[in-house]
Amino acid sequence: MTILVNLSPVLPQPTGISTYSLNIVKELRSLKPNVVSSFKIEGYAWHQSPPDLTAAYGLKGHLKRLLWTQFQLPKFYQKLNSTLLFSVLPEAPLWSNCRSVIMVHDLIPLHFPKRFSPATLYNKHYIPQVLKQAAHIICNSNATAQDLVQFCGISASQITSIPLAYDAQHFRFLDLPTQNYFLYLGRFAPYKNVQRAIAAFAQLPNYSDYEFWLAGPPDPRQLPLLQAQIEALKLTKQIKFLDYVAYEELPRLLNQASGLVFPSLWEGFGLPALEAMACGTPVITSNLSSLLEVTGDAALLIDPYDVAAIAHAMHDLATDVGLRAQLRTASLARASQFSWAKTGHATAEVLQRFS
Repeated sequence: MTILVNLSPVLPQPTGISTYSLNIVKELRSLKPNVVSSFKIEGYAWHQSPPDLTAAYGLKGHLKRLLWTQFQLPKFYQKLNSTLLFSVLPEAPLWSNCRSVIMVHDLIPLHFPKRFSPATLYNKHYIPQVLKQAAHIICNSNATAQDLVQFCGISASQITSIPLAYDAQHFRFLDLPTQNYFLYLGRFAPYKNVQRAIAAFAQLPNYSDYEFWLAGPPDPRQLPLLQAQIEALKLTKQIKFLDYVAYEELPRLLNQASGLVFPSLWEGFGLPALEAMACGTPVITSNLSSLLEVTGDAALLIDPYDVAAIAHAMHDLATDVGLRAQLRTASLARASQFSWAKTGHATAEVLQRFS
């Protein structure tokens, strides 16, 4: 058994998929896989991929990676006498002899399709072809598994749902004083629903007593829209953009927030919600998709399309000390059910079964 793990999409500054990839590969050490990535992964047989295949290079990076995956990755597979390719994205060489297990994080562009969007075309045409030739498929939630059946026609028997996790040594309760800010953590894509979260903040009766901090990598397409909304609502003093927050700073930022506001219209999993709960931070999130699986009854669940409902939940957190304490206890208990060791063990079992 010789497993090749393709980490070519992974960024050294991890968010989302990169966070998953770097944590899961640590848990696969016992399988002694070969690893392909643009930067050295210590403790593994490492093989370098070009550095410009990641999301950091925009659409050009994605296109270059798809070509590299099609024509160069099979050469690694053959040279290393691989018996299985494990891809942390739903990407693999088509019409090749590379036997693969594929990880799918979400099919969000198919929930919110745009006719000429590269993301929609990628999800509608390329991903189903990759999945149909895969030996098996792993996904991060039952919601994503249902999407694979609905959108791609994959049989449920070909899918194993394995939830993600968090670093318990890093994201933990620090017993710091709560400050008067709400926090959003993530990208600013439209489906993240940040505009409604801002509108809800503006409806708080005492919004001037609070701040709303928006943490995430800048998006030149969405940022001007959000800034215009904030100016129109006269909230420039209350709402701050924090840009990308370093991994080391996240626990303190989460611990001191009055609450995480994460009203996404759809998520494959929802790592920010889990990481916040691991810090004992109250979470306001959507009552749909995978977020129900992640939070259980340990969060305030809202209809993400209802601005008044989001505002009401924020007001409850701002004014009800008992509610915050109750949610802190429930959040810590819920988060303790997730670990990268569990995720890694379940993933390793799948890879061994199909090698």
